[in-house]
Amino acid sequence: MAKSKKMNEVRFARIVKELNAVGEFILTKQNEKQSVMNSFDVERARYAKGRISETALASSSKKVNSELLKLDKAIRDTIVKVGEVSARAKAFAVMQSPKVFRASVSGIKLISGSRKKTKNKAKKKVRKSGKKKK
Repeated sequence: MAKSKKMNEVRFARIVKELNAVGEFILTKQNEKQSVMNSFDVERARYAKGRISETALASSSKKVNSELLKLDKAIRDTIVKVGEVSARAKAFAVMQSPKVFRASVSGIKLISGSRKKTKNKAKKKVRKSGKKKK
């Protein structure tokens, strides 16, 4: 009896779960970045109202810049991880390519290999003589 391929659902679910977790991590880091920028806007408003000094704002801006750089690096690293996980998912999906079966009166048969039709391309004639045509 002929059997078709069956996908390992548990393994694929693990890959999808990991991809989802990595996506959530990116979202979390983006939210952290927005929070840091919002808090700096509040600091700038306090400076504009004269509640904090310029040196305090400059110190705060250095801290905010370093924090933004760390968050950007974490987001970029996570994006690379998304690429790796999605490549694994694609490789897993490619392994699921179907076997080719043919049904006939005698039964179902597995056809070995794929049957691709090759096209015969017309070849250009190459002139061997060095004479130029007038």
